[in-house]
Amino acid sequence: MDRLWAPWRSKYIYLRKRKKCIFCGAKNAKNPRARYILERSTHSFSMLNIYPYNNGHIMVAPYRHLSSLEFLSDAELFDLIRLVNRTKAVIDQKMKPHGYNIGWNLGKIGGAGYPGHVHVHIVPRWTGDTNFMPIVANTKIVSESLDVLYNILKKK
Repeated sequence: MDRLWAPWRSKYIYLRKRKKCIFCGAKNAKNPRARYILERSTHSFSMLNIYPYNNGHIMVAPYRHLSSLEFLSDAELFDLIRLVNRTKAVIDQKMKPHGYNIGWNLGKIGGAGYPGHVHVHIVPRWTGDTNFMPIVANTKIVSESLDVLYNILKKK
């Protein structure tokens, strides 16, 4: 069996328990730019991940603080998936990735950094976007700052 080692991610596993949910703090932010909120819909919103796996990593979350998919109403779930699709379309247009990792990390053991607030990760991928840097230098290269990326992706 092949293994993909990602030792740089261990610091997120061992972080002390957070006191506040980043999604609940961001959903009503008076300054969306400060929280990197890209779009708001009826039941959900999208925001840049400030600890991205790759350039353009976005999270989409419902407004309600729910721990799993089955607790979302049909309207919330449909709205969330529609926002994932719209967000992906913006990334397609602005960044032109070669592929994506799109998924849910449910529960702490499932990798959710915020297990109490369900959310979707959208991670654009490009041919050759992985290299030796994380292994040799314990450094992940993200090619653009969050501010530049926010300006590129902010739906106008």
